Amino acid sequence: MDVISPMRTFVRVVEEGSFAAAANTLGISAQLVGKQVQGLERHLDVRLLNRTTRRQSLTDFGKAFYERARIILSELEETERMAAEAHGKPSGRLRVNAPVTFGARLLAPALPDYLRAHPQVSVELTLTNQLVDIVDEGHDVVFRVGRLADSSLVSRTLGPYPLVLCAAPAYLAAHPPIRHPRDLQAHECLGFLHAQLRTHWTFNGPEGEETVPVSGRLMTNQSEPLLCAALAGLGIMLQSLELVRDALRDGRLVEVLPDYVPAASPLNLMFQRDRKLTPKVRSFVDFCVARFTPDVLARR
Repeated sequence: MDVISPMRTFVRVVEEGSFAAAANTLGISAQLVGKQVQGLERHLDVRLLNRTTRRQSLTDFGKAFYERARIILSELEETERMAAEAHGKPSGRLRVNAPVTFGARLLAPALPDYLRAHPQVSVELTLTNQLVDIVDEGHDVVFRVGRLADSSLVSRTLGPYPLVLCAAPAYLAAHPPIRHPRDLQAHECLGFLHAQLRTHWTFNGPEGEETVPVSGRLMTNQSEPLLCAALAGLGIMLQSLELVRDALRDGRLVEVLPDYVPAASPLNLMFQRDRKLTPKVRSFVDFCVARFTPDVLARR
């Protein structure tokens, strides 16, 4: 567990007098403040605050821990300042988390260029389609697709994350024609276990926005099995452009309903609001903003 951020939050709670006041100062939600303090207590296996419905007070251990935490954080800030002034360039381990398809097909090929430009930085990359806790799991930078609700994170939107509706020529030849999104209800639609794509697909077409229910016999939380099924002619797939780009180019898949554009979600790059933007994080953010432009994300 990363204890530095929760420690900073705890100190701010003590100094401000309440979770709500600390949340307002830190620019995060009171719920997240409480979560961080409780996580710190679990990590230490000791209670720091006595809480009632009307007030809170420090335990004896909490008082001692608060004084020690202030010293630790002050010394850490001074050490970071000295290191930044001494080196003035990115260094250290950078922990990055990204969705599987984007991470494997776009981010991974770009990482060698970043590492060559910053030889003193090492990257620890993890890929998952599940939501991760950037604080508890110790990530420096997280990529996520979709609209964000957590105001505790700083977000840089890189651009729309394009989706493509496609199928194998053999599937299309053996099934009724598809002229409108409503026709998809009579077809085998390969399902992605994601809240936005699991049961309904949305398109922007000549008549405006169209949302249609879809269903099929295969559903998975990873994109690659859907690609295999689509190439085998099992059904129609709505997935990210980078997943199907090569198959579209060589004709193994063809685009369906080109006049109806699938609704795209934003691709976001996120990091902690209360974490000092170190040279390694700043360099990586700048690299990604320059590398993954909307034109690059949408390039066929």
